[in-house]
Amino acid sequence: MLLSGCSSDSGSSISSDTTTSAGGANVVVTTSVLGDVVGDIVECGGGSVTVLMPIGTDPHDFSASSDQVAGMVKADLVVANGLGLEAGLDDSFSNAESDGANIFEVAPQLDPIEFGAGMHAQVEEEPDDHGDLDPHFWFDMNRMATAAQLIGAELTQVTGDENYTTCADTTASEITAAETEVRAILESVPVDQRILVTDHDALGYLADTYGFEIAGTLIPSGSTLAEASSADLAALVETINAEGVPAIFANVAEPAALAEAVAAETGTNIAIIPLYVGSLGAPDSAAATYIDMMRTDAQLIADGLKG
Repeated sequence: MLLSGCSSDSGSSISSDTTTSAGGANVVVTTSVLGDVVGDIVECGGGSVTVLMPIGTDPHDFSASSDQVAGMVKADLVVANGLGLEAGLDDSFSNAESDGANIFEVAPQLDPIEFGAGMHAQVEEEPDDHGDLDPHFWFDMNRMATAAQLIGAELTQVTGDENYTTCADTTASEITAAETEVRAILESVPVDQRILVTDHDALGYLADTYGFEIAGTLIPSGSTLAEASSADLAALVETINAEGVPAIFANVAEPAALAEAVAAETGTNIAIIPLYVGSLGAPDSAAATYIDMMRTDAQLIADGLKG
């Protein structure tokens, strides 16, 4: 899948084809969110990018084909999120590495927070494949800017080409500039209204960075692969009613049935608002790039909480 242009804010598009550039780095990226950022860096530096996961894919539940594993082995660099986000790729990573693939996991290098940051004290999260550290770092745009620089430095080390470092600095600056706008949108929510209920524990970085509280999650886990018990859902309904929560923030990529059931149980007019969580939106959507996704999600959260 091709990501074109040197700017994350320029509406770069993703397709099912891989572009080749003579002499440039050949990079494989796992998720579409990382793919947009890495694509800007790599193609600015004259290389090519393949994104494994199609738009709309849940990164927790994706497995690679044998051709994709072969592509990882042939690539100059494989950029992965890490910290268990791509749980379905664990075996593929092991097989590819045993055949010589160079896999660079970025999340562990970004001072990751623990699951439960910003979460209501009464919420107990179920253990899952992620461990204690939260992989959803992209909801802190400053961490994503740092990720861009780390990836650029790694590409320079792999290829010897300083252009990748320069391109990464440009991409990081664009992300940092856009973060100012996202921060203003989120901070427009009055402090006493910054209460989130989400489908799973994916917004910890956003809550920690911008002063929100996560009152509860539909699935008490950092993975969409876990399941909620009836007791968990009953407790969440009580929390929603006690806190006067106006919205449940669901996931565009996941069915809304569970959110709808919880909303019905509250007996209130609570809104269900889908966010872009683990994937970008389609090229013609309001979340076609990483920066657009963050702006869109911030505005949806602010509008949902302010009513």
